[in-house]
Amino acid sequence: MLIVDAHEDLAYNILSFGRDYTQSAADTRAREADTDVPMHNGDTLLGWPDFQRGQVAVVFSTLFVTPVRRKLGAWETQIYEDANQAHTLYSAQLDVYHRLTDEHPDKFRLIQTRRDLEAVLTIWASADDENHPVGLVVLMEGAEGVRSPAELEEWWARGVRLIGPAWAGTRFCGGTREPGPLTPEGYALLEELASLGFTLDISHMDEQAVLQALEIYPGPIVASHANAKSLLKGTDSNRFLSDRVIQGLLERDGIIGVVPLNSFLRAGWKIGERREEVTLHHLVAQIDFICQMAGDARHAGLGSDFDGGFGLQSVPTGIDSIADLQKLAPLLEEKGYTLQEIAAILGENWLAHLRRTLPESI
Repeated sequence: MLIVDAHEDLAYNILSFGRDYTQSAADTRAREADTDVPMHNGDTLLGWPDFQRGQVAVVFSTLFVTPVRRKLGAWETQIYEDANQAHTLYSAQLDVYHRLTDEHPDKFRLIQTRRDLEAVLTIWASADDENHPVGLVVLMEGAEGVRSPAELEEWWARGVRLIGPAWAGTRFCGGTREPGPLTPEGYALLEELASLGFTLDISHMDEQAVLQALEIYPGPIVASHANAKSLLKGTDSNRFLSDRVIQGLLERDGIIGVVPLNSFLRAGWKIGERREEVTLHHLVAQIDFICQMAGDARHAGLGSDFDGGFGLQSVPTGIDSIADLQKLAPLLEEKGYTLQEIAAILGENWLAHLRRTLPESI
């Protein structure tokens, strides 16, 4: 079964730490063993050989930069003070994806259209081809680099297909740990996003802003990487999805990519605690919660956020790299899911979304 991962900060890691995702996770860990990179971002979980073993055919590869007020240390390079700086950094990260796919077309392909998607999937379906390129769909996480809605046409032309208006709070809306509604600039952004055909990613938006977006945004809406708040008793974080938001996404035919991060699976878990306290069964519970609310398996997917500020030390026991997400299949089968439903959760739901929303050609 093919896996689609709806959230990976590849360009951020390439520019911040010099990670080479044509290499295996094990090789990168060995190379970084005597550096301070694991202290900042954990031991990597990603690499092209691991994508191959895990049959990870498509990745939503992000453009991600951090506002200077949330800077963690002098090592951070992908930080901005204003929209112009954010624009420059986002643009440089997008250049990384174009360069990666130009220099390694046997390993990575940029997906901008349905034709691009089907070309990648055709290779994965071929038993004669041992080397399968991973398709990259570009997702902008936080939209501060969009200096005006008029610029969105340029970002679309360069390959961006999904945009989330927030990470922390932005001038568009409230975000993680910084609540607030859509602003007038946020409404203007969403209007232009819809006119161009972007998918709106609500993952980091504050609930007030999400509910407004669900009401007025006419285009496709997803949560690329977010977990259900109901299974995290005691948390007051606005990073997780309330039942009300999940129901709204389901009503809009949205997909939710669950995150296999221990602190997103067990309330109160902190880095430094034993990994064994969280297992893949916790991840299955998140998937099942969404499916039970929906009454089907068409709205749950994966959005690992691997290498997004955490690594091996912070994921459930049983995961050594992204390839191990295939271990979800037998666990879901034990829970009563059919093979067709499992295939949908692991990747087909996201593929169906892309087939609905990507342009045929450019």
